[in-house]
Amino acid sequence: MQASLMILDATCQLEYRTTEDVPTIFMLRPRSGWAQWIMREEFHLRPQVPVVEFTDVYGNLCQRTVMPAGDFHLSVKYRAQVPDMVDEDQNAPLMSVQNLPTELLHYLLPSRYCQSDQLLELAGSIVENLPMGYGQAAAIRAWIHENIAYVPGCSDSSTSALETANTRRGVCRDFAHLGIALCRAINVPARMVVGFLYQLQPMDLHAWFEAFIGGRWFTFDATELVMSGNRIVIAYGRDATDVALATMFGTFTMQSMEVTVTSVENQSSTRTW
Repeated sequence: MQASLMILDATCQLEYRTTEDVPTIFMLRPRSGWAQWIMREEFHLRPQVPVVEFTDVYGNLCQRTVMPAGDFHLSVKYRAQVPDMVDEDQNAPLMSVQNLPTELLHYLLPSRYCQSDQLLELAGSIVENLPMGYGQAAAIRAWIHENIAYVPGCSDSSTSALETANTRRGVCRDFAHLGIALCRAINVPARMVVGFLYQLQPMDLHAWFEAFIGGRWFTFDATELVMSGNRIVIAYGRDATDVALATMFGTFTMQSMEVTVTSVENQSSTRTW
C-alpha cells in the first residue's frame, strides 16, 4: 500500500559550556533521499565560529568547528516531507553474502557495541525455522520488543548489545544495538539510525535500526508495538560510535538539550517558518 506523506518541522537546541577551546564535530544536518525530502533547513551557532563541512564514510553530513571557551549555543531547524508509514515486505529475500555490494560488507561485522559474534545462539533461536529474509529481521524486532524492558536511565553510553541481551532492559539505543547484532549474527547487514520521531514520548532524539534485505534497506524499531513512519533521519552508521551527534575533543558540560517535532498540518495558521 502506498504510504501518504506528512510534513514535519523538527528542532534541536543544544547549550554547552567549556573552559577551553574544544575541537568538535557535529552531525546535525539531515540529507534528502528516497525516504525523506528536506524542504527547508537552518543551522545557527552562537557565537559565530568558522565551520567546515565534510561527508563521512557513511554519507553523513558532518560540521567541523572549534567551540571557544565559555557558553556555546547551537540550534537546528528542519522542515521535511516523510512517509507516514514504514515500508514492509514479508516476501523480501535475503541477499547472499557473495552477492552483497562490497560497500555493505562492513555492516555484517561485529562492531564496538554490536558483538554479533557472541550472539549467534540467541539469534538462531529467534529465527529458527523461518525462511531467510524479511521475516527473520521482523522476528528479531518482535523478540526484542517482547523480551527487553524499556527502562529509562538503566544504561549509559558504554552499554553494548551483549549487556542488553543479558540484563533484558535498555532504551532505544540499546534496542537498536541488539537488533543490529542479532541481524548480523544471521548474515543480515544491519546499521544504526538516529533522528527524529513524531509523537515520541518523552520527546528526544531517537535511535532504531535498518536491515538490508531484498536489495534495499528496511526500517525496524523494537521500541514500538506497531512501527510508525514520520521519521527524519539524521545519520547512519555501524553503531553509536558512528552516529554521535556531537563528538568533542576536550572538556565540556552540556547545559541543556531541547528537541521538538510537530506536524505542519497541526500547526496554527498564524505560525511562520
